[in-house]
Amino acid sequence: MITVRPKKSLGQHFLKDNAIAERIADTLDKFSEFPVLEVGPGTGVLTRFLIEKEKDLTVVELDRDSVAYLKQNMPSLKDRIIEDDFLQLDLSKLYTDKFCIIGNYPYNISSQIFFKVLDYKNMIPCCSGMIQREVAQRLAASPGNKTYGILSVLIQAWYDIEYLFTVDENAFIPPPKVKSAVVRLTRNDREKMNCNEKLFKTVVKTSFNRRRKMLRNSVKPLLPENSDVLSHEIFTKRPEQLSITQFEELTNMLEPYIVTTQQTKDSN
Repeated sequence: MITVRPKKSLGQHFLKDNAIAERIADTLDKFSEFPVLEVGPGTGVLTRFLIEKEKDLTVVELDRDSVAYLKQNMPSLKDRIIEDDFLQLDLSKLYTDKFCIIGNYPYNISSQIFFKVLDYKNMIPCCSGMIQREVAQRLAASPGNKTYGILSVLIQAWYDIEYLFTVDENAFIPPPKVKSAVVRLTRNDREKMNCNEKLFKTVVKTSFNRRRKMLRNSVKPLLPENSDVLSHEIFTKRPEQLSITQFEELTNMLEPYIVTTQQTKDSN
């Protein structure tokens, strides 16, 4: 019998509460027509419930011990296990149409997982699972909240976020030092940004790099000196006060100046 021990290097905390695992599996019930990719199944506590629901299921797992355990204990899944790093996968080679993502995500890469989901946002109608509670709070935060930041804006631009429930530390082996939470991201109806999408990301990230400062100070690295655009009222706000729509407006406002600045740099 293969034994799998949680590895700190992989951020592993194995869920042991079957009731919670079943509730997580239930988060995809509204999306039953789509195949499912589970990230980091570990010992398969969540996987079992996904199999019971007769999901068109594939799992991706980096840990060799977990892969061996799953092959031994879940033979029906044997040919649907991808031994690889999810963050390095080209998901368009796995799926040609829409699919959902679920998992008890390693805490040390959960934000990176959601940013990867964004790369495939038109293929992923729903992404759900368990993460560190503080990350879940950032995902779901609204403008004006102290946890509202880069992750909130960039993910909420494309997904509706539901903070579903909190999970106690004792539901895991070993217990993490923080509480966890289950969230569900559902693709919204946005087809494109009302601004340059690449620049939008840059403006959001630059703004929150100095989140305690007014925007007139935090966006200065993007602008030429003494730019007259900074006289606009929006620059008296702090980044956490801006909605997604306002960040789009800010991006459009800054774009002519940023282009001019880049052209000047290129000519020197």
